[in-house]
Amino acid sequence: MRILAVDDDPKVRTFVSKGLGESGMECETAPDGETALEILRARRFDLVLLDVMLPGLQGWDVLEALRREGHDVPVIWVTARDALEERVKGLRMGGDDYIVKPFAFAELVARIHAVLRRRSEGHRVKVADLEIDPLAGAVRRGGKALDLTRIEFALLRALAERAGEPVSRAALLQQVWGISFDPGTNMVDVHIRRLRRKVDAPFDQPLIQTVRGSGYALSPTG
Repeated sequence: MRILAVDDDPKVRTFVSKGLGESGMECETAPDGETALEILRARRFDLVLLDVMLPGLQGWDVLEALRREGHDVPVIWVTARDALEERVKGLRMGGDDYIVKPFAFAELVARIHAVLRRRSEGHRVKVADLEIDPLAGAVRRGGKALDLTRIEFALLRALAERAGEPVSRAALLQQVWGISFDPGTNMVDVHIRRLRRKVDAPFDQPLIQTVRGSGYALSPTG
């Protein structure tokens, strides 16, 4: 589970990052709205913890830009502003929850899981007999659980999000590894081969298709 925490207070960023890390989540931080947008445009996150009062672009502006650009990442407002109208505004803008500072860390973790659980119920992906649960990080095919590494799961998820459509190697490099340039290696192809051994090899119908000149696609038909 990868979280981006956006807050201009370095103590808050350290507190949240350390706590989430100890809770088994990956946490990256950003000190302002501009940096947050750059990070979110370059890499995929499962959830954003977003402060309202930020230097430069405020939290409202960050969320508005994300939604305008089609980013559907879940957002929890984390702010000292607790007026009812602020909460209503945050939720109406497309935020998923609202937690007021100071907060108990256990409550923050519970809210993160609750938001992701709600989102996951509507975002489980099924292709033929393959089912992917983003929240649980679980993959099943033909009712059998598949044991994937973190990279393999991220790669399969990237293909599943555009099931039936070709996904380029460049897009996979950026989404899975955060690499926005050509590293001059066959890293994507190597990991696709490993993923195929687990997702396709034990079953009759291959789902990971090579699309010549375009990349790869997750589809029951080639």
